[in-house]
Amino acid sequence: MTNEELKKYYFGAYSFEEVEGGWLQAFQYTKAQMEYFKGAFDFWYDRCMATTAKTIEFVTEGTKVSFDYKLIWLGSPDSFELAVNGQITKITYVMDLLKENEKGEEPKEGIPEGSIPKEGKIEWELPEGKKSVVIYLPSDATVLVRNLEVNAAVERPQKNGKVLWLGDSITQGYGPLRSSMTYVSVANRLLNYDVINQGIGGYIYDKKSLMKMDGYQPDKIIVALGTNQFWAETMKDVEEYYEALTGLYGNEIPILCISPVWRGDVPEHYEKFVSFCENVKKIAGSYKNVTVVDGFTLVPHLKEYYLDNLHPNCLGTENYGRNLVEAIREIGF
Repeated sequence: MTNEELKKYYFGAYSFEEVEGGWLQAFQYTKAQMEYFKGAFDFWYDRCMATTAKTIEFVTEGTKVSFDYKLIWLGSPDSFELAVNGQITKITYVMDLLKENEKGEEPKEGIPEGSIPKEGKIEWELPEGKKSVVIYLPSDATVLVRNLEVNAAVERPQKNGKVLWLGDSITQGYGPLRSSMTYVSVANRLLNYDVINQGIGGYIYDKKSLMKMDGYQPDKIIVALGTNQFWAETMKDVEEYYEALTGLYGNEIPILCISPVWRGDVPEHYEKFVSFCENVKKIAGSYKNVTVVDGFTLVPHLKEYYLDNLHPNCLGTENYGRNLVEAIREIGF
């Protein structure tokens, strides 16, 4: 399959670029937005180009699928995963792909500067019969792809509308260390949105990143921010963010605000955190087109559901995603 053909089945991208070697790179932000992150904070800039919530999806009767990958940046090692008819059937961990480097050392977080990017080929067998296939690309890494091959004809799946998802590391997918198990992926297996996920590790309510995306108009917007700035002295950033967001997209597009989920890593500041979350709900809920979901109702308040008492682990994200879907269906978002 050529890169032009591959684009038809590649979801989660705002734009594409073919780089040296015939590799296809996908972006969820505009060039102007990425330039902003580059000047603001390297941590954000690295992650704004990650393959966050990007998938390759098709319907086929084929029994084999393969593609070439090239890993050019790594935040945390999660996985390439295969889902068939909504069921995860294959997992290829990034850590396993990186185990052997020039020094024979276990890879550390972040690819060392000057190292040769890891590349290779992933091949998976598929069951007989017609089925829907989803390939999940790593969430906290930047992966290029090319040469997608399926040994039968493929069809593009139908989606339930375009959704722009805005958030921080939890939305980007850090915590479960499984690309198919981020809460966005869990929820979207049921919702079937055409998602652009603009979650970035460490991000906050920052109106400066809200810019016009030429040629793109979402049907809905989901915002899940705030846990990284609960210590703020004022709510000015949150107020200005929703003012800018509704100004950019209008007052008719439905917006869902997910207030921060529970965190147990700051017991000495917990009351301040709770107060901040309540204020986020009040500010967002003051807009006629914004519906609020209380994040505290989505993940149990127990350390067993978290990687680090902050980022939900696989158990936590499974609860988060499914409870979010129930809330969305209940409120008719």
